[in-house]
Amino acid sequence: MTRTSEDIAAAPLDLVIERIRRVYRGWNRSTSVAQMRTDWDAAFQVDIAPISHQRVSMAGVDAEWIAASNAPHDKAVLYFHGGGFRLGSVSSHCELIARISEACGCRVLAINYRLAPEYRFPAPLEDALAAYGWMLDQGLRPENIALAGDSAGGNLVLTTMLGLRERGLPLPAIGVLMSPWTDLAATGETYVSRADADPIHQRPMILALAKNYLGEGGDPRDPLASPLYADLAGLPSLLIQVGDRETVLADSTMFADRARAAGVDVELQVWDGMIHVFQMFAELPEAHRAIASIAEFLKRHLQINADRRPQ
Repeated sequence: MTRTSEDIAAAPLDLVIERIRRVYRGWNRSTSVAQMRTDWDAAFQVDIAPISHQRVSMAGVDAEWIAASNAPHDKAVLYFHGGGFRLGSVSSHCELIARISEACGCRVLAINYRLAPEYRFPAPLEDALAAYGWMLDQGLRPENIALAGDSAGGNLVLTTMLGLRERGLPLPAIGVLMSPWTDLAATGETYVSRADADPIHQRPMILALAKNYLGEGGDPRDPLASPLYADLAGLPSLLIQVGDRETVLADSTMFADRARAAGVDVELQVWDGMIHVFQMFAELPEAHRAIASIAEFLKRHLQINADRRPQ
């Protein structure tokens, strides 16, 4: 059969989808959470040679500085990885984080927050708040810090901001969200309208992850678990990127609408044909363009000079 130009263009995304599905197919009811985490990290861990790595520990929270060679010391991104609060680590997201650092010329602190079911809500949020506080203790100023994250990590970006506001603490300059999970109740209409288009995530899976995170009796509409239900007034400028094929698309669109109604400056980018956290996959041209857009947003708001050398 002759392949059309559309078929050829779709091939990289098809390979990405198969790469993700291959991991899921290796699991069954008897697969332990520990094995799932090992498999996930092994499937997506990539070493980025030109990027420097420095491990740090902040009151029991393991983290890693990931930095391009031209990154200044007075500005930083605090990154929260995705994985449904069950999977994922700095290792699984190292390539994505490194490409963001390289593109914007800013160093990134990525943390291994505690995961469920061993550590349920609000343990990951507590770790995120501790990491931000540690950065301030190191002398970084709030206006020189951005928060960034994907999926569950995007949730943590928002809930960390809300937690800081609740405590009367200074908020970071901006937030970058990739396919953020904002509604643990999974009420968005795209769970139906995108069910056939999304090759990975369906509503039952999302609800199971939410229950795993919240525990029995946990409230999926708690604003510090589901930022869609929070008072969003006073949050800093946000960039949201999401794929048009995602069942969780409405988590972004509904949140953007509510944030704008509360006076928040929100830039929402819906990427045609893209899947959940497509930015992770360097084989996709769209991933490179999305990261370039993230870099431009970070440079503009943090006032990063790409030619500047470390202090």
